[in-house]
Amino acid sequence: MKRDVQMHFRVSQEEEKLIREKMKQTGIRSIGVYLRKMSLEGYCIQLDLSDVKEVVRLLRICSNNLNQYAKKANETGSIYQTDIENLKEILEEIWKEMKEILTRLSTIQ
Repeated sequence: MKRDVQMHFRVSQEEEKLIREKMKQTGIRSIGVYLRKMSLEGYCIQLDLSDVKEVVRLLRICSNNLNQYAKKANETGSIYQTDIENLKEILEEIWKEMKEILTRLSTIQ
C-alpha cells in the first residue's frame, strides 16, 4: 500500500511520554505504525504467545514420535502399545493447552 499523505500534529511532552509508554507496552517499535494502528483501529494488543510456542513444541515432539513409530512399524511390522499410549498422552496435553489458549483468546474484546 502506498502511503503518500503525511499527517502532523503536536503533543505536549507529557503526552509524548504517555504515548511512548503505551507504545512500549504493546511492543510496537515504530511511532508511525503505532499511531496509524491506534487512529484506524482504536487499540493495539500485545499477545503473549508463549502458550502457542509450547503447543508448537508439543506438536513437534508428537510428529517426531509418530515418524519414529511409523519407521519402526515399517521395519518390524509391529508397534508397541506403550508407544501408542505415549502418543495419546502427548496429544491429550496438546488439546489441553489448545483449549486453554482458545478460552483466553475468546475473552479478548
